[in-house]
Amino acid sequence: MNHWIIAPIVLPAMLAPLMVFAIRHDLNLQWLFSMAGTVALASIAVALTVAASTGTIEVYELGNWPAPFGIVLVLDRLSAMMVMLTAALAACVLVYAVVSRWDMKGRHFHPLFQFQLMGICGAFLTGDAFNLFVFFEVLLIASYGLMIHGGGAMRLRAGVQYVVINLAGSTLFLFALGTLYAVTGTLNMADMAVRVRDLAPGDEALLRVGALLLLMVFALKAALVPIHFWLPGTYANAPAPVAALFAIMTKVGAYAILRTYTLLMPAALLSLVIGIVGVLGTGTLMRLVAFSVIGSMGTLMIAIALFTPQATVAALYYMLHSTLAAAALFLIADLVVTRRGNMGDRLIPGPPISQGGPIAALFFAAAIGMAGMPPLSGFIGKLMTLDAARHSAEMEVIWTAILATSLLAIVGFARAGSVLFWKVSTETNPIEVSTPSVTLPIAVAMVPIAAMVLLAVLAGPVTSYLGATATQLYDPTPYIDAVLKR
Repeated sequence: MNHWIIAPIVLPAMLAPLMVFAIRHDLNLQWLFSMAGTVALASIAVALTVAASTGTIEVYELGNWPAPFGIVLVLDRLSAMMVMLTAALAACVLVYAVVSRWDMKGRHFHPLFQFQLMGICGAFLTGDAFNLFVFFEVLLIASYGLMIHGGGAMRLRAGVQYVVINLAGSTLFLFALGTLYAVTGTLNMADMAVRVRDLAPGDEALLRVGALLLLMVFALKAALVPIHFWLPGTYANAPAPVAALFAIMTKVGAYAILRTYTLLMPAALLSLVIGIVGVLGTGTLMRLVAFSVIGSMGTLMIAIALFTPQATVAALYYMLHSTLAAAALFLIADLVVTRRGNMGDRLIPGPPISQGGPIAALFFAAAIGMAGMPPLSGFIGKLMTLDAARHSAEMEVIWTAILATSLLAIVGFARAGSVLFWKVSTETNPIEVSTPSVTLPIAVAMVPIAAMVLLAVLAGPVTSYLGATATQLYDPTPYIDAVLKR
């Protein structure tokens, strides 16, 4: 039994209370411990990904209780990849939060950050549906605190909306789990897959009810239309580093759907269209980025809903890309906002932005990445999705939606960029904002863009790994055998 599988959960779970109880009054020690822990998490994630690349599915039994009676964690290619993506994103976001002094605006940023990582990594590694709910709650509770970090009326209002919506989702999650347990007698995912095959005909209707409830919960987490309305206000009002970390949270919903469901084409198409319409119509930069996240989730879910190995490879590749693109845009948006003073993120002309040249270049690169233009990885991801849809009955609709929304995304980002960086107004006098470091935040914001370039350059090896991952997903027998020791 590989004990390193539990490390991505235990490490942040130990660091967070240590920072709360022992060093809560020393913010410098907090960020030092948090940084060391996140770097260690990234190193562990790389090692786990290398171990999973052999194709072996490893199971960790907590308390040495075998499944389905005990809690199990499962490491396969998909879970290892998602943990590594989380750790890499967390390291980048944490460095940005420290060099931009966002973490200094409240005493508990770093403990909440570690609890957030614990919940996300646990959600990716768990092999039990109830513990998926538990880790969802851990990451959501931490995200509540991170959401209102720094205070402010708008942030608090958005945080209340976020709490209410997710509490409703959590309640629905419990109803779904109760229904599924009543039908199958288990919540272990592998054991449930076996028992569903032998289900009595009279129980099939109740099973579909539970499955539909669960799908609604995952769709809420993934911000799919029509239950996407919580995301723009939440992400637009969250602190920028927090919003960048939240880029992985919608992927938790997509990950859960990828494990269990595929019949999502109408909602995916609507999410894509509504997200890009929001990009065109919004009047603030942070909301523009938030709506682009909804649009990217639409593209991702289209690929998942095609339900073929080729489309799943495209979905996994685009999942990696869209997480990086969203994080880059949120960090760049923060660079813009901190240099516009009282003008904030409103898309109106103003005086020239300090260091506007480098920031404009970063915005342009991140925008073409999110829109899916060459040469960045978004273009490859969308091309793979279009290719996977060639033999689908909905090919015309999918191609039209992806190509048209890509064009509209370019228009929306170009409009925002021209207003922010090219149109100058001498009538406004923003408050001067002094930043503690003028170069480090810009350098950190370049990291996700560099990662998109690397993802495009290494598309061949990456898709080979993802192809093997899709093969594991479409042949669940080794997963079931490994968990149940059959």
